[in-house]
Amino acid sequence: MAIGFEEIAIRLISAALLGGLVGFERESKHATAGLRTLMLVSLGAALITILALETAGPDQNPAILSAGVVTGIGFLGAGAILRDKNSVHGTTTAASIWIVAMIGMTIGYGMFTEAILTTTIVLTVLIVLFFYENKYLKKKHD
Repeated sequence: MAIGFEEIAIRLISAALLGGLVGFERESKHATAGLRTLMLVSLGAALITILALETAGPDQNPAILSAGVVTGIGFLGAGAILRDKNSVHGTTTAASIWIVAMIGMTIGYGMFTEAILTTTIVLTVLIVLFFYENKYLKKKHD
C-alpha cells in the first residue's frame, strides 16, 4: 500500500493538531504532560502507524506494530503518575497520553472522522467533567 507524500503530510499534521488540542487543555490545568508532549505522542503514533502500513508485506499484519504502541505508551503514561502518602496524582494525564496515542494511530490509519470524534469526546470529558467534579464532587479542604 503506497500512501502519497501529500496524504502522509496531512495525516502527520492532523495527528499533531488533534494531539495539540488535548495538550492545550492539559497545559491549561498545569498537567505534567502538556501541549508539546501530547502533540509529539500523537505525531509519533501516527508516524509508526503509517510506517507499519507502508512497510508491511502481503503476509504481514501492520496492526502488530500498532499493538506495540498501545502497550509501550503505557510506560510513558506511568511516568506521569505520582503517589503521595494518601493520594495518587496524574492518572488523568496518563490516560490523556494513552488516548492521544490512540488518536494518532487512528489518523495514521486514515480514519479522520473517528479521530476527530474521539478528540471531541476527550475534550468534553476533560473540560465539562472537570467543572462538574470541582463543583459537585470535591470535598472542601481547610
